[in-house]
Amino acid sequence: MNPPAAITRHLVVRGLVQGVGYRWSMVQAARRLGVRGWVRNRRDGSVEALASGPAAAVEALVAWARRGPDGARVDALDAAEAPAPVEAPPDFAQRETV
Repeated sequence: MNPPAAITRHLVVRGLVQGVGYRWSMVQAARRLGVRGWVRNRRDGSVEALASGPAAAVEALVAWARRGPDGARVDALDAAEAPAPVEAPPDFAQRETV
């Protein structure tokens, strides 16, 4: 039996998404789902992420990102196919602000 097809999405989340535990919560959600990648704040106030893994798991993380954690307000979410090839880290981690 073949493993599920892997996909990679590049996310940019806008709204009240910094200072509310958004990145930490996304790391926890991604790890629960078995998604690899990273998340970081951007200086423009948005949050950027790269998510890679089985299609159903990545899509579940994208759905989570549309809501975010309690206290966040997501005004817009851009979820695009990441240009191939993208090398995701072996886990899901927070990165430094860019």
